[in-house]
Amino acid sequence: QVHLVESGGGLGQAGGSLRLSCAANGRILGGLNSMGWYRQAPGKQRELVATSTGRGSTVYADSVKGRFTISVDNAKATVSLQMNSLKPEDTAVYYCNLLAGPNVGSARSYWGQGTQVTVSS
Repeated sequence: QVHLVESGGGLGQAGGSLRLSCAANGRILGGLNSMGWYRQAPGKQRELVATSTGRGSTVYADSVKGRFTISVDNAKATVSLQMNSLKPEDTAVYYCNLLAGPNVGSARSYWGQGTQVTVSS
């Protein structure tokens, strides 16, 4: 069983920066496919923020491109999200995600408990 431990987040100001980190504990059966971050704002569905294989394949939501940077360390099974130029609309609960297994279609998905990010204007 894989357990994801998140840290960081909290209260930030518009135009400021925050950093999220996540570490995976436990045996990752099938190998680490990718790690990423999702977020869910009140009354909205959970959405992708960024995901990366740590081997050169990275995807960002259009809303965070150029502002957020994801970094995955495959050897340590950690992922961080550097959030710059924060906007009030970035306010949400952010969830760490890990996909385990060689194929995305059959990969097992693990989630962190979520960490609150609040951006004041």
